[in-house]
Amino acid sequence: MTTILPGQTIGIIGGGQLGRMMALSAKEAGFRIAVLDPAEDSPTGQVADVKIVAPYDDEEALDRLAEVSDVITFEFENIDYEGLRRLAEKAYVPQGAEIIRITQDRIAEKAAIREAGAPVAPYVEAQTFAELEERIGEIGFPCVVKTARGGYDGKGQVILKEESELAGAEELFTHSACVAEKFIPFKMEISVIIQRGTNGESRCLPVQENIHKNHILHETIVPARIADATAEAAITAAGQIADHLDLIGTLAVEMFVLEDGGILINELAPRPHNSGHYSIEACTVSQFGQHIRAICGWPLRTPELHRPAVMVNLLGQHVAPVLDAIPQQPDWSIHLYGKAEAKHNRKMGHVTILSEDNEETLRRIDQSGIWN
Repeated sequence: MTTILPGQTIGIIGGGQLGRMMALSAKEAGFRIAVLDPAEDSPTGQVADVKIVAPYDDEEALDRLAEVSDVITFEFENIDYEGLRRLAEKAYVPQGAEIIRITQDRIAEKAAIREAGAPVAPYVEAQTFAELEERIGEIGFPCVVKTARGGYDGKGQVILKEESELAGAEELFTHSACVAEKFIPFKMEISVIIQRGTNGESRCLPVQENIHKNHILHETIVPARIADATAEAAITAAGQIADHLDLIGTLAVEMFVLEDGGILINELAPRPHNSGHYSIEACTVSQFGQHIRAICGWPLRTPELHRPAVMVNLLGQHVAPVLDAIPQQPDWSIHLYGKAEAKHNRKMGHVTILSEDNEETLRRIDQSGIWN
């Protein structure tokens, strides 16, 4: 088993905020950081020791990253699979490329979840709109049609309440094949972040409750306000999926909680996740520190929650009022990602608040008026 030690270099494909927080955690332990990103002033590039500015599929740039890195990881899944597969043949990429191939395609992802024995909503796959018309009766209405490739934060999908709305899904097929899922009413959304080392041992962060606004994560509440049996089922399902995928590193498993307390798996992300940012302050090991441990062959720590926590995202429109509020909010841990332009609805940072009463924290967030 390969062990990467402080002083060696961790290469990161992708220079966004997840890479930045990975890098900051790694540098605390004494690692060097190399990053590959097309942007000259990426959030990760601002804190890296080696900066390679090039497209993610640039062969020369990937070769350069391999030359300077002792281990390579990635901070998002929409990277070139073939390029990553070739890179893994000449550099140490413990996560491999197969998990990227699976999670880039909803059809492959749902098949993998089913093969792992975890629950998903009934669904059909369709290569063309004509095939969707033929198969939609297998799940009925209402349903959600999603592109198999691409799409995030609510993009690349449409909800169909009845058959007369079916034509609204035709445009999705100009992008890729699609999956249509039976719409199952749910009580809330949760996620489990599971991390698995090169020796096969795994650890989970506490189950997180997620609240979205306009299809973008707004708040994460920990611990999730769910029954113990639901939390146990969620952790078990995440473990089944991680073992089936032979995971190394981090997997975020997003789920729906049904009215009866049951769960359905929604989607996977093979990297640290927005819903795990609270762990920087709230847990004995953050999702970023654990990810570094996992890919470097270190033993994993058992995450324990110091105190209940709420994480709230800072979008472009929230930055100025949050900065104005700093003198009045001593309990707010504020993280900004180093992005130059605070565009509307662009993720610019987050705030984590620890307290003994999350309900009171949620009230105070609303009373601030910043996110209303």
